[in-house]
Amino acid sequence: MFVFQECVKKNKITMVQYNKQLIDIKDKQSVNSALNQDYITTGPFVKKFENNLKSFLKCKFAHVCSSGTAAIHLALLSIGVRKNDIILLPSINFIASYNISKMLGAKIFLVDVDSKTGQMTPENIENCVRENSIKNIKAIFTMYHGGYPENVANFYKLKKKYKFIIIEDACHALGASYLHGKKTYQVGSCAHADISTFSLHPVKSITTGEGGVITTNNQKLSNDILLYRSHGIKKSKKSYWKYNVIKVGLNYRLSDINCALGISQLKKLNKFLVKRKKIYFNYLNLLHNFDERLYIRKISKNINPSFHLMLININFKKLKKNKDHFMRYLNNQGIFAQYHYIPLYKFTIFKEKKMKFKGAEEYFKQTISIPIFVDLKKNIQNKIVNTIKKYLKNN
Repeated sequence: MFVFQECVKKNKITMVQYNKQLIDIKDKQSVNSALNQDYITTGPFVKKFENNLKSFLKCKFAHVCSSGTAAIHLALLSIGVRKNDIILLPSINFIASYNISKMLGAKIFLVDVDSKTGQMTPENIENCVRENSIKNIKAIFTMYHGGYPENVANFYKLKKKYKFIIIEDACHALGASYLHGKKTYQVGSCAHADISTFSLHPVKSITTGEGGVITTNNQKLSNDILLYRSHGIKKSKKSYWKYNVIKVGLNYRLSDINCALGISQLKKLNKFLVKRKKIYFNYLNLLHNFDERLYIRKISKNINPSFHLMLININFKKLKKNKDHFMRYLNNQGIFAQYHYIPLYKFTIFKEKKMKFKGAEEYFKQTISIPIFVDLKKNIQNKIVNTIKKYLKNN
């Protein structure tokens, strides 16, 4: 969001954001109702939001926290990650899961991704294990890049083989679902994972301002998540004024104010998803087969995405241009696009700078995230499409 504001200030033009929240009068009324209660921190709205999430996601336990990163941290703490425990992460990813794993002292192996989707596949994991002679994997992070839950059940098959824990980084995928056999499963149901984590940041499917969600079907993990979320404190059931500290914990709680917004937003999630889907297919219809140098992924029949990101692949090598040239062009035309994501190993904090992955490299060189949000107007979408077409025609 900071970058967007800087673009507006610099160019003195109205930019089309790549993503944003939609807040209406009902959301504001819900927040006001929380402000009118005696509790504004952890109170009845937190409990109600968690129960609503549990019902929507069809999981046994759903706990809210202060951010998607906090959810990842709670997940790793709850499974007992220790120094030198092995964790596998997709190389195309947001930095949060790497940072938290590193802080806990884990030994991290990055895994290559599919060059078209940017997602780690079971084959990528097998290759990583074989090439690095990895044994005793503690956990893997699956990341449904852009909101497309691919290979969910196939990761679960690998879990049986390698005995690792699956943590779904589903920050892009709230509301997404997938078909396995004849049954449809909600991402976050933990039908094929041990833990799922979500973000409620303003650019995600729904928002609480800032916030996160962590789900599981495991009672022990749920108990530990609650302890780590609130200073490791266990309160007495008999005497409310008594408590004990049984773990070294943190304050990752979410307030009633945030959850009041979440309750209202969750009611509209299905409508939001329908609108995002319509926008996606409009892009697809307008850009499909326009130019052989442009590719938009097709949706697998066994998934229902959240359409969090609108990702397009452009063969810049054939254009004889680089991606930054296209990004600057869009910016000058008042369109805010994004990188999703820079491969993790390219950052300064990553010591093994010589590391490269073929799939991740190809994906990064070609992929741009263009605007998609619930109230994206058709005339603005047409402007974006025509701007892209003009670039391709002129290069």
